[in-house]
Amino acid sequence: MSVAVVLFTSDLRLHDNPVLRSALRDADEVVPLFVRDAAVHRTGFDAPNRLAFLADCLADLDAGLRKRGGRLIVRQGEVAREVKRVVEETGAESVHIAAGVSGYAAQREERLRDALEGTGCDLRIHDAVVTALAPGRVVPSGGKDHFAVFTPYFRRWEAEGVRGTLGAPRTVRMPEGLASDALPDRDAVKKVSPGLARGGEGAGRKLVTSWLNGPMADYDDTHDDLAGDATSRLSPHLHFGTVSAAELAHRAEEKGGPGGEAFVRQLAWRDFHHQVLAARHDASWSDYRPRQDRWRSDEDEITAWKTGHTGYPVVDAAMRQLAHEGWMHNRGRLLAGSFLTKTLYVDWRVGARHFLELLVDGDMANNQLNWQWVAGTGTDTRPNRVLNPVIQGKRFDPDGSYVRRWVPELAGVTGSAIHEPWKLTGKDRADLDYPDPVVDLTEARSRFERARGLD
Repeated sequence: MSVAVVLFTSDLRLHDNPVLRSALRDADEVVPLFVRDAAVHRTGFDAPNRLAFLADCLADLDAGLRKRGGRLIVRQGEVAREVKRVVEETGAESVHIAAGVSGYAAQREERLRDALEGTGCDLRIHDAVVTALAPGRVVPSGGKDHFAVFTPYFRRWEAEGVRGTLGAPRTVRMPEGLASDALPDRDAVKKVSPGLARGGEGAGRKLVTSWLNGPMADYDDTHDDLAGDATSRLSPHLHFGTVSAAELAHRAEEKGGPGGEAFVRQLAWRDFHHQVLAARHDASWSDYRPRQDRWRSDEDEITAWKTGHTGYPVVDAAMRQLAHEGWMHNRGRLLAGSFLTKTLYVDWRVGARHFLELLVDGDMANNQLNWQWVAGTGTDTRPNRVLNPVIQGKRFDPDGSYVRRWVPELAGVTGSAIHEPWKLTGKDRADLDYPDPVVDLTEARSRFERARGLD
């Protein structure tokens, strides 16, 4: 009997998985394989929140495979070496994997090719599995390898169209006798954010259904409402691939309306960042567009930012949500990022690293390139815009509900003072257990403009 190996990476699902379906077409039997990569541990990318969510995803994937006659084989070690071992154990003729966009993913693919050379086993890379549209599928004229501005990319993205979707397989036949390590245990992971959501394809698909049938209709009007929490919260599932970006785009388009259109645009933004990183691997840690910044490094201010004690309520609320949930509202991410990079004028890499330590949806394409966007070293066409946390707080949390939810010290503050508590006087200020601002906004903006040569 012919055998194919499916190497699951960021596509931990059975529905609309071209990698799995292609392997099932190619061979009589399939080995569903996940390798707990030693390199991920060495690089520190195995943050507790992502490890816990991953444990949920793998348990759900294994359960789904078992319902279809298979199971998930888990191995631990260097990916290429472990894949080669499975190939040798089964006589597999092909290994199937979703294409990645990071420098690490490119190295992984190269190591797999080297490991399989001479074995008679082919490596087959599948595009448009992690993203809705494959990176490089559309490129600008003039010989450039990627779009550096979103709007022209989005026009081409819409014109190209997203691939069709696939159902989940009914049966998965696999070779007998394969050894597997135990599935990881979420409860064994330490230092997990207490409010971390559950992972897995089942949870993801339920969330998709509830999102499409309700809140998405108003997404165009409510996506920036911090207290309303009117976003899909699907980013962790997209990151781990428990939900298909292509399927999500099609289903949102079918629903239509301004909310559906706005949400599809956000999926295109995700694809945009992936195509940038696919073309520029160095953008993970190097400025996409250098501004000759001479960043400051005040450890007290950085600590205040990380812990949510800057004295600016909406920034502190966002940072505390991150610590509690391992997730943050997108508007909160923009405000927290702008405050660190432009108000405190601290290197965006400091913020990106902290986010990667906590974000369950943290990945190199979205995290790093969004940080560069807000720092003005990425693809933003207005690189020197500064988001004022007071004005933004009043606009996107007008009654202070979001702030009070995450900054209980301010629970009793009413009116506009919720976003400017330092203006309280007398006993009201003396009784408030909340810090003064770490920096004056006017002085900070002037410092930033001088640093960027804008004064």
